[in-house]
Amino acid sequence: MTGVFPIVAKRLLATLILVTACAAPVRAQDAAAPFDGDLQRLSEILGTLHYLRGICGSNEGAKWRNQMQALIDAETPSGERRARMIAGFNRGYNGFQQTYRTCTPAAMVAIRRYIDEGSKISRDLTARYAN
Repeated sequence: MTGVFPIVAKRLLATLILVTACAAPVRAQDAAAPFDGDLQRLSEILGTLHYLRGICGSNEGAKWRNQMQALIDAETPSGERRARMIAGFNRGYNGFQQTYRTCTPAAMVAIRRYIDEGSKISRDLTARYAN
């Protein structure tokens, strides 16, 4: 894949690494965090990108799934919080799997929009919650 997508995807990955390293201190209890909604949305976006980038020939393999795992590892959720994050990832993946069987111009637009949204969420989380 050529053009701006690899650059933007690299920026999203770099921001995600910052989020996973800084935004989520380990908590003794698994209470809801004020940023759980954002984490669930980010999880859904990662699932979407995992599927769409795969059908659009990005040759990234499990990159987006690995980013989801890194997010879970950094956040260390358990119980319902963990289940919601995983469900968000699966919802993103399965929702687009039902819509797109091959890469289309609309799929490329969706990729760009989800990378932009994921980058924004990652930046906002880092700005608000990083120490």
